[in-house]
Amino acid sequence: MKIAVSGKGGVGKTTLSALLAQYYADQKLDVLAVDADPSPCLAGALSFPGDLREKLHPIAEMNDLIEERTGAKPGASGGFFTINPRVDDIPERFSVTHRGVRLLEMGSVDFGGGGCICPESAMLKTLFTHLLFRDDEVLIIDMYAGVEHLGRATVDFVDAMIIVVEPTQRSLSTAAQIKTLSKDIGLKRLWLVGNKVRTEEEVKFLEGESPGLPLLGTLPMDLGVLDADRLGEPVYDHVPSLKKATKNIAEKLLEPYPEN
Repeated sequence: MKIAVSGKGGVGKTTLSALLAQYYADQKLDVLAVDADPSPCLAGALSFPGDLREKLHPIAEMNDLIEERTGAKPGASGGFFTINPRVDDIPERFSVTHRGVRLLEMGSVDFGGGGCICPESAMLKTLFTHLLFRDDEVLIIDMYAGVEHLGRATVDFVDAMIIVVEPTQRSLSTAAQIKTLSKDIGLKRLWLVGNKVRTEEEVKFLEGESPGLPLLGTLPMDLGVLDADRLGEPVYDHVPSLKKATKNIAEKLLEPYPEN
């Protein structure tokens, strides 16, 4: 199963990605978690030790590797490059593992005036499009904020897209944008997850104002999230209310998608 976690900035994409990754790992599934944010935070949310974090090197910043596999220098204009480079060895070679979760950092391919980003984009898209996943394997991609990755169709290969929202109109407006762009690139299994939810009234607000997407579940507002970050502990361990909510979300995600 391949899952992308999207939404506007600050809604809790990384928190949910870390929670789901650790839950599935604890269920003895083979989990590959991917931090696709230019400012990676997933290692911290999963509480990877410092020595393992030092071994992480964003794939998009490995210029020699990209040139070797695609035949083109990153940032170079013109010329030819391989659009389906070999990637099968990358997860094993460049990931680090902690508590059953393998972690990769993709890095950013966005830079002003840097020239063509096609080789980097081809490398990253091929990495997850062509890797085969068994029933006991889960890919979780913590996407960067906003909608640009959908415009580039960089996640059109996932089995499900989770859009994390807060119980606010602005957050749901971004979710509506993501829904439209996701449909344009052929994604059909789209879910909402409400984060920082305080009351049943806010749950009803999300259900009533949803842009035509099923509510997969909600994560309660809990200041323990801030404590976990300050202490360098995984949210999954430190905040029981979120761990319980994650179980419900993760199990529902495996169920058949509701038909409209």
